[in-house]
Amino acid sequence: MFAAAGLAAGGVVLTGGDGGDPVGVTTSPLAHRAPRLPELPRGGRSVLPEFRVVAHYGAPQAEALGILGIGTPARAAARLRRAAHDYAGARRRPVLPAMELIGVIVTAAPGADGRHRFRQDPAVIRRYLRAARAARALLILDIQPGRSDFVTEARALGRFLIEPDVALALDPEWRMRPGEVPGRVIGQVDAAEVNAVARWLSTLVRKRHLPDKLLLVHQFQDGMIERRARLRRHPGVDMVLNADGFGSAAAKVATYHRVTRARGPFGAGFKLFFVEDSGLMAPAQVMRLRPRPDVVVYE
Repeated sequence: MFAAAGLAAGGVVLTGGDGGDPVGVTTSPLAHRAPRLPELPRGGRSVLPEFRVVAHYGAPQAEALGILGIGTPARAAARLRRAAHDYAGARRRPVLPAMELIGVIVTAAPGADGRHRFRQDPAVIRRYLRAARAARALLILDIQPGRSDFVTEARALGRFLIEPDVALALDPEWRMRPGEVPGRVIGQVDAAEVNAVARWLSTLVRKRHLPDKLLLVHQFQDGMIERRARLRRHPGVDMVLNADGFGSAAAKVATYHRVTRARGPFGAGFKLFFVEDSGLMAPAQVMRLRPRPDVVVYE
């Protein structure tokens, strides 16, 4: 340890026989300074309530999957910066932009393992992570698990979730039970499975000294999160219940109120659709929602 410190200072340092400070040398305060802990892209180590997150959603496999997949990751980042700017200054809460990339895509065909899901190519995830970092944005990896489960798929993304600027989203609409086919039924997840993911993320944060992890859970019907009252907070995890679903402004507001009612200690999110929404709500309208959304996602 002392030898390394001495080399960094420009010379080799000998230690005393008792293993204490170097003989005849005054130790620099820098030698005892704790290493700086990793931070979020816009600084700090807590997402909520310090920031309002504004995200673009999608994947490059098809434009229909969302705006994030249209064009190159760099162009997607430029669009995201403009969208985030529209929310800057709302109640003096700084905006943290985010790219919500579908990291596990549900499929109509069962695939070789019968799980009706496709795991995003790691090279694609790395490209979007580079673009997110250039924009000082979070990368959120969204999971549509098909007949797999959220814990299995989250762990499969572990190589990225150990990064301080990568978060996670769960989409219960596409969580199928055995025998169910995506697109024919609306999926659901039990609170115990969501808690298991949050607990795993919390352990990751603690062991690797990471900033807090954002955990989005999409929902537009009450039954999509079974036994929702059993959701629990976990240290280092900022969970947000995100009101999904498209339609008129009135219908979306009603869904938002239903999803955020009795949400307990969790954040509130709101999703908008550029194509499917009938009359896209403006940022000023979104900010008139009560509670004000902690997370705003555009697909």
